[in-house]
Amino acid sequence: MSLLDPRPDASRAGRFQWHRTHPRAWDAAVAVVVFGFILFGAMAGPHASQSARFVRHELSAAAVVLAALACAALALRRRLPRTVLAVTVVLTLVELLTRTGSPAPVAGSTVIALYGLASRTDRPTTWRVGALTVVVLTAAAMLYGPRPWYAQENIGIFAWTGMAAAAGDAVRSRRAFVDAIRERAERAERTRDEEARRRVAEERLRIARELHDVVAHHIALVNVQAGVASHVMDNRPDQAKEALAHVREASRSALEELRTTVGLLRQSDDPKAPTEPAPGLGVLDQLVDGFVRAGIPVDLEIPPLPRPLPASADLTAYRVVQEALTNVHKHAGEGARATVRIVHSDSALTVTVLDDGAGRAGVPRQKGGERPAVGPDGPESGGGHGLIGMRERVFALRGTIVTGPRAAGGFQVRVTLPLQTVRTGETT
Repeated sequence: MSLLDPRPDASRAGRFQWHRTHPRAWDAAVAVVVFGFILFGAMAGPHASQSARFVRHELSAAAVVLAALACAALALRRRLPRTVLAVTVVLTLVELLTRTGSPAPVAGSTVIALYGLASRTDRPTTWRVGALTVVVLTAAAMLYGPRPWYAQENIGIFAWTGMAAAAGDAVRSRRAFVDAIRERAERAERTRDEEARRRVAEERLRIARELHDVVAHHIALVNVQAGVASHVMDNRPDQAKEALAHVREASRSALEELRTTVGLLRQSDDPKAPTEPAPGLGVLDQLVDGFVRAGIPVDLEIPPLPRPLPASADLTAYRVVQEALTNVHKHAGEGARATVRIVHSDSALTVTVLDDGAGRAGVPRQKGGERPAVGPDGPESGGGHGLIGMRERVFALRGTIVTGPRAAGGFQVRVTLPLQTVRTGETT
């Protein structure tokens, strides 16, 4: 058997826990051992001379019967602790009153019964029952036991019963303490597992959102420019080359952002590695230029920012504009014009994206979000995840988002991000 095999330790632990796995057999064994000690105590005299180890007394049938009854009751001390204690106390009193043997050896069974009761009940019950038992047995021993009343046998009954109550209460307290620690450990383990699952789910959602924002925008531009190139390839080759150049630039940008995102995922062991891609409002003009080259006029209204924005708010604002312009590009139809307006204050950042498009191919926009995607054969069923991801980003920063058709025509996206909350969250 291998030295690393845990089974030997497990078998030894099982042997040490035998009294817990076989409680009835253990109680019977304790009763037999106590019976032996009681008989030995009844035979051995307490006042032996210096030359003799003990003075032997004759055992009476009554003493043996009392000891047997008391020890038989101990076998039931787990199920009927109060009854067993009452029986052993009564048998001890009978022995003291009848003087059937050495001074109260049956009191040993009362000590065991009182210990068992104290270890399985609450503290007030232990002290009430224990005090009553100590007083009754001590008074009976002093009145009917050996003389004088302060003999060591009488004082011994008082000491042993008092120690039994105290020891049982201590064992009960320790058992309750260990159980509480075990319960807290199990609860903490469950909490850690739930927290780990929650963080994994949030991380998967964040990765999916980033990949969607990176891929959807650039692929939409590539799709449109490739369509333009295919349409004018024969008649206007110069315009087709220009469209293909836009395709190449958009695909290169997509690859760079994908490389950045994947690189962040590979740097999970570096505590100083950034957890979000770099784009922000500082490069918003480049984003707008890409849409302008794709054929969508965009008016950008962004005042100089008085101070740097928190990284999370800066990235969220950029992604909101990116997704909103991508939706304009996909759904607003030909001739649509977009307006991007950024308003900054000490407490909030407001991002508004408006368009005046009526919809492509006569497909109306949905009331709460994007239009259905339009394929070469008409509208496709189902919607995208752009507005869903946008809402998740905004809600993560405790912001607000409003999307829907405009009364004058077109569509609007309005996002407000509280900067104070974002700064506090990043600081902590």
